Amino acid sequence: MSKNVAEQIVEMLESANVKRIYAVTGDSLNHLNIAVKKSSIQWIHVRHEEAGAYAAAAEAELDGFAVCAGSCGPGHVHLINGVYEAHRSHVPMLVIASTIPSNEMGMDYFQETNTIKLFDDCSYYNQMITRPEQVGRTVQTAIQHAISKKGVAVIGLPGDVSEMEAEETETSTTIFKTNPVIRPSDDELSHLAELINQHQKITIYCGIGAEKANVEVAELAKFLKAPVGYSFRGKMGIQPNNPNEVGLTGLLGLPSAYHAMHEADLLLLLGTDFPYQAFMPVKNKIVQIDSSPERLGRRAKLELGLTGDIKESIKALLPLLKEKKDVEFLNQKLEFYSKVKQQQLTYVKDSGSENAIQPEFVAHTLDLLAARDAIFTVDTGMCCVWGARYITGTGERKMLGSFNHGSMANAMPMAIGASLAHPQRQVIAMCGDGGLSMLLGDMATIFQYKLPVKLIVFNNRSLGMVKLEMEVGGMPDNETDMVNPDFAMIAHAMGYPGKNVRKAEELEQAIKDCLSYDGPYLLNIFTNPNALALPPKVELQQVLGMTKSMGQLMLGGKLQEAMDTVKSNYKHLKDLI
Repeated sequence: MSKNVAEQIVEMLESANVKRIYAVTGDSLNHLNIAVKKSSIQWIHVRHEEAGAYAAAAEAELDGFAVCAGSCGPGHVHLINGVYEAHRSHVPMLVIASTIPSNEMGMDYFQETNTIKLFDDCSYYNQMITRPEQVGRTVQTAIQHAISKKGVAVIGLPGDVSEMEAEETETSTTIFKTNPVIRPSDDELSHLAELINQHQKITIYCGIGAEKANVEVAELAKFLKAPVGYSFRGKMGIQPNNPNEVGLTGLLGLPSAYHAMHEADLLLLLGTDFPYQAFMPVKNKIVQIDSSPERLGRRAKLELGLTGDIKESIKALLPLLKEKKDVEFLNQKLEFYSKVKQQQLTYVKDSGSENAIQPEFVAHTLDLLAARDAIFTVDTGMCCVWGARYITGTGERKMLGSFNHGSMANAMPMAIGASLAHPQRQVIAMCGDGGLSMLLGDMATIFQYKLPVKLIVFNNRSLGMVKLEMEVGGMPDNETDMVNPDFAMIAHAMGYPGKNVRKAEELEQAIKDCLSYDGPYLLNIFTNPNALALPPKVELQQVLGMTKSMGQLMLGGKLQEAMDTVKSNYKHLKDLI
């Protein structure tokens, strides 16, 4: 019995071990939908294509590959934000962009979009199928690009082509998931070893590229008596079982990692494309090792730039090194980190007041009660701050977010993908009220597929990070406040329990009830809208900006709001300055 092009594509996806496709069906996608219905692949009917792309991005980051789809016109445009997220996070994802009939292309047809132009900036491979003979080669090549280059591949699929009779390809339809050993050359490693052996005070800073090298990083740090800092994305992989870790730096980071990087004679950047140049030291020598050579040197002035897998590079480097004996620098940084952690814990002792529960207290309590292998998703903004500072890596936990693209509304849809891919694990979405309300409709997707996702809403009734940005810039915050619906009531309307938490003394039991519930559950926690989250390096100008902003609030008749902000943040500012 002959098969059509849509069925041929689905067969190839099955062979590539694809488990599900996230999409909103319709029009040009219908033949693919029916082909999926006949297969082992599950069609996940999201309410918005952006949510589907986020969900697929989460699944791809956890499991190595995922697929989403959008029908012609608006379906393509809706996908874009989530597709950018996947591509900038370097996770392998295939996008099937079904489109208008091929004979209508270029005629300004209903819902026509140019998929090549539209997806060009957020993909490594982006091609249109116009003939059945192309299908096998194009799909195989697209998937090969996605998994090999670690990013997005896009296939444009006209609706009329998807129902044409399939033709066999003469080239390979197998997907090759290769795992080459890549490390610097012997000469490069000798040069690096010489640099390391010449310097006494060494700091190691790791990103997501070092995620699978936890053991090797810890061994290298022990050998060199070096403190280890890490990026937000690198935290869950590098923090556990690492006695030399000193936290993370950057906008969400801690002063301990910042000082360890700046006071070292030699800084080793391992598997990181850390974007914040302002936090990068300029007076010491810096070495960078990355799997992608095009990233070398674009964030800092390098003494040496090398290409290689971090695990294999460290294994090859260690025999060339002389073990360090002096522990003074390491002990200084570990002692400082211990004080920073103690300071962090003092913040959680202040649980807050009614309708102003301290978010640090919420995140810390959640950290203590969550499963050892929980998967956390965090919304961009203040939720990232609390996740970065208070959710602890165990070696089994994962944390997903829009760490490179920095988009709002990612936590809830990412939790959908994580829960579908790993139904046996606890999936916790740390949602901002702004983020959750942006893609609110896909709360229904959670109920439709009976996903045991836990939605923890940090409801500060504002766009908290934007508000802070305006204040440190010396501006009174404007139009950052949010008049929210009752999120707990919305959860009930969607079909699952929701609870409002207004008092700190209710929080622990509420989180326990939420996490133990067999199914989806939403906690709407009323947090302090004036909670402060300044970076580890506080500039005088930022303090002056806050002061100016508070003065403008007072002059504008908002005396109580200004006083509440000052009262809430005085201790944090004093500790940081």
